[in-house]
Amino acid sequence: MNSNNKKSFVIASSLVLVTVFILGYFLYKSSPQNKNSSTANVDDHHGGTAIAVNSNALNALVGKPIPDIQLSDKDGKLYTAVDFKGKNTVLFFNEGLMCYPACWNQIASFGSDERFNSGQIQAISIVVDPARDWQRAITQMPQLAKATTMFDVNATASRELGLLTLASSMHRGSLPGHTYIVLDQNAIVRYVLDDPNMAIANDMLFSKIGELK
Repeated sequence: MNSNNKKSFVIASSLVLVTVFILGYFLYKSSPQNKNSSTANVDDHHGGTAIAVNSNALNALVGKPIPDIQLSDKDGKLYTAVDFKGKNTVLFFNEGLMCYPACWNQIASFGSDERFNSGQIQAISIVVDPARDWQRAITQMPQLAKATTMFDVNATASRELGLLTLASSMHRGSLPGHTYIVLDQNAIVRYVLDDPNMAIANDMLFSKIGELK
């Protein structure tokens, strides 16, 4: 094989290898396992350990009755899914004491917003702290006292709903982040939002409730 033929052979072989690699890559990316998955590995905030962030569980709630989670009020009274019936309900799961000021501001905004404290709509902010500890937050920000707050001690309900491995969580695997679940008057999940930006979302949530039929 002369030098020109050898050079042509090398170029042709390289092109074939590149083509095979590109084709294989796109076949991999378009496979059902990858195309339909919304799971990604990211670093958490404790030493860079990779933890899967999965929104599939959250999205899977839509169109179904809210699972029969248990929450408690400041007096220890237990509430389950049946107690959310009768009103359109926003459940706001968050880190509570550890999420200052973003979560505190959102909770306070629910308390002062008449749209979420009516005969038709209610907003319930759910924190993972014991009720006695949450009183410290109310002392620091008295506006929080106007909001309806329930307690998910040990993050049991958050874990059951798949909220501990979402993008908004600052402590993935142990605490929820900044996640909304909208229920209709039959306690059917109609809309979900995990918000890593931790913005006040009252207007958007009210709009979504207005779309419920």
